Amino acid sequence: MKSIVVFCGSSTGNDPAIISSAKQLGKLLADRHITLVYGGAKIGVMGAVAQSTLNAGGRVVGVIPDFLKVKEVYHPGLTELIITQNMHERKLKMHELTDGIITLPGGFGTLEELFEMITWAQLGLHQYPIGLLNTNGFYDDLLKMLKKMVTSGFLKQENYDMLLVDDTVSGLLAKMEKYKPMPLPKWIKKNQV
Repeated sequence: MKSIVVFCGSSTGNDPAIISSAKQLGKLLADRHITLVYGGAKIGVMGAVAQSTLNAGGRVVGVIPDFLKVKEVYHPGLTELIITQNMHERKLKMHELTDGIITLPGGFGTLEELFEMITWAQLGLHQYPIGLLNTNGFYDDLLKMLKKMVTSGFLKQENYDMLLVDDTVSGLLAKMEKYKPMPLPKWIKKNQV
């Protein structure tokens, strides 16, 4: 993987382990020469992962819609800042710039980004590894809900298995590096991806 998009909160939350994990991820990305693509803010979990990557000499690309530049307090020291017109354009641009996806703790926006990317994978629109960093069990209840979707017949097990989960940064990156994507659905042609 040459670049990884990281979805995470613009707030810091109240668990110091989450910020610690974000900083650890940023440093590991820089150490492995993997470009961080993220939402462009200098605050919250977003700011922690970006600043850690920059502090370790890594490359960081922020993608932020114009209307959020002030609200999320964009990071002025990034390697590159891309300003989009809206949220949809932001996600599409992030998708274009990456070949892996990691979700750290966050709120509604973080979940929306994760679910859109995993839905695109389910539809065969990309074959990137999608990781969920489950720091201190933050996503335990979400994972139970997803398992319930499987047992209730709303989600196929193989689609559930596309979401790579670990509670450590190094463990998650190892799973992502070993990821073998599902074959493209037969109704998708190579030139449609």
